[in-house]
Amino acid sequence: MSPKANPLRDRLAREIALTGPMTVADYVTRCLHDPQGGYYATQPAIGATGDFITAPMISQMFGELIGLWAVELWERLGAPERVRLVEVGPGDGTLMADALRAARVAPGFLQALDLILIEPSAPLRAAQARMLADSDVEPRWVSALDRIETDAPVILIANEVLDCLPARQFVKTEDGWAERCVGVTDDGGLTFGLKTITGGFKRPAFDVEPGQTVEISDQQAVFGREIATLVKAASGAALLIDYGRSRPEPGDTLQALRRHQKVDPLATPGDADLTQWADFPTVLEAAVHAGADVTGCLGQGEFLQLLGVEARADRLKAGRPDAASIIDRQLARLTAPEQMGTLFKACAIFSPRTLIVPGFED
Repeated sequence: MSPKANPLRDRLAREIALTGPMTVADYVTRCLHDPQGGYYATQPAIGATGDFITAPMISQMFGELIGLWAVELWERLGAPERVRLVEVGPGDGTLMADALRAARVAPGFLQALDLILIEPSAPLRAAQARMLADSDVEPRWVSALDRIETDAPVILIANEVLDCLPARQFVKTEDGWAERCVGVTDDGGLTFGLKTITGGFKRPAFDVEPGQTVEISDQQAVFGREIATLVKAASGAALLIDYGRSRPEPGDTLQALRRHQKVDPLATPGDADLTQWADFPTVLEAAVHAGADVTGCLGQGEFLQLLGVEARADRLKAGRPDAASIIDRQLARLTAPEQMGTLFKACAIFSPRTLIVPGFED
């Protein structure tokens, strides 16, 4: 039986038939950002009624603590009269809306802000504009990190951005290494297959057994390098929070999510969100090579606890006793090891070396 019609899949199949198998990284990029059929370009669906949910949507506590983290960092930078608050991949704007509300405790910080958002998705830019329409600071959008001026310190937030920067996949076989690619079936569908590597592949420095997959993301490395270049030129720090690995290791982490359920990533390109784990060692190594300093990784639960999430939850419950059980569930979702507390991790890239980033004092 021929697969159900899907315009993006049909275009990708024709392209692959003409030019050969497509790397997993290229396939994910097309599924997410193809102008006519890509998920983020046409139909991103975030939230409880969408395809996936992020920490800011689970509880206001997340964005509020990030806002207070930014205020504390600004003070440690010397409370400059001008500072650029940058969010990469702001989703629907919830995190920034909550952060700015919490930052009202420091009017000088809000007065100093140049708020910059980096978002490739037109539908999400529109959602962010609506969410922040009544905020204390008017945002502006730029297309890339290298478009940000460096004449003032930078405080950057990137929550669940790295998992959208795809990786190529390499499989160790009994006969050597091969790259996992996307090919075409006889009936016009898409399928995974292995392509022999003839050269140019740098073998991983850790042990890999036959049958295991190693993911290598040039895009994540570039992101780490670009952040380092920015904070080194401007001074400041970038906070990265995502789910992923904190040490080099094998693993196939490609997944597609639709209505909060895992689906076949090849079945309906553009109709589901495709992600791969953040590779924090690669990102941080790239940042160091570009001249910035970095922290280690903390579990999201530990990081939020260091920022005072439990005290914030207690204050919310004191104001809304009727919602205490809901707030407790939200707190557990964000911090419990079996939920987001351990798989999700936080780290920072910063400059100068003497800057102490809140939450990473040890």
